[in-house]
Amino acid sequence: MQVEAVVENLSEPWGFAHLSDGSVLITERGGTLLHVSPRGVRQEVQGVPQVHVQGQGGLLDVIVSRDFPQTREVFLSMSVRQKDGAGTAVHRAQLSWDGSRLTNVIKIFEMAAGSSGGRHFGSRIVEATDGTLFVTIGERGDRPAAQDISSHEGSVVRVTKSGAVPKDNPFVGKEAARAEIWSFGHRNPQGAALDLQGQLWVVEHGARGGDELNLVRKGSNFGWPVIAFGRHYSGAKIGEGTSKKGMQQPEFYWDPSMAPSGMMVYSGELWPEWKGHFFVGSLKFDYISRLSGAPVVEREKIRGPSTGRVRDVREGPHGGIWFLSVENGALYRMTPNE
Repeated sequence: MQVEAVVENLSEPWGFAHLSDGSVLITERGGTLLHVSPRGVRQEVQGVPQVHVQGQGGLLDVIVSRDFPQTREVFLSMSVRQKDGAGTAVHRAQLSWDGSRLTNVIKIFEMAAGSSGGRHFGSRIVEATDGTLFVTIGERGDRPAAQDISSHEGSVVRVTKSGAVPKDNPFVGKEAARAEIWSFGHRNPQGAALDLQGQLWVVEHGARGGDELNLVRKGSNFGWPVIAFGRHYSGAKIGEGTSKKGMQQPEFYWDPSMAPSGMMVYSGELWPEWKGHFFVGSLKFDYISRLSGAPVVEREKIRGPSTGRVRDVREGPHGGIWFLSVENGALYRMTPNE
């Protein structure tokens, strides 16, 4: 395969999305949204809502609506200031025709206040097959909160593009529950994608060991911090072990931790033998993990000078595999050797 740097000199890039005209949007954690044309012309997009940059927080994910050619809608996740701390929020906006500005910016979701500190914001956004949005939220360092459905910490939430709660969400009408929650018991899911059947998968950071790949099911509890396949950074045992009735098992886990961030499921366009395979970036060991099978196994570690701290992985136009390297400050495109 060959790897080409498409955009360089980025400052802490976090997410990116392809537009229908071949241009790309890239977020930088410090609060900058970039628009890069197919010819490489780069401009800072104006009108980005105010971001609270703290620790791991800042301007995080970006996605382009499936009906973008008609609506010009994009969605951004970020950390915003809250009482006594910060939290994950999602904004909807329209991108101008020349890519220079966001207009009609509306905050459609903000997690309930209560978290402090600057870690575990989650923040991946995925548009479901029915047009609703999944948003991942870390437990913000408050481990017990991941088991509390009266808070958003440690959950995957599902909302409409206007921010409304879908009537078929699992905790609608349940007393003291946040109706946006789709699943809970997550630690810090920083990668999320639909598989070729339209099912949602997430990858999330464990502690010392136990990074997980999970198939997300409606209303499911993924166990953190009651069960886990790792240990605390101190070496102490986590919770009650690796399994408990009523809690979901991961489809795959990494031990030692590879710090997963960004994930895509491949269509097979350029590499038919990889159809349906998972590609997950590693922030810790500088590679892209390729996984497949039932049960899921890690097939390959794709590693090279370009894969330093891989933050996001997406399939681009015409089947290329694109990824962001934080270490190199660059967006790369991987294609087969000609």
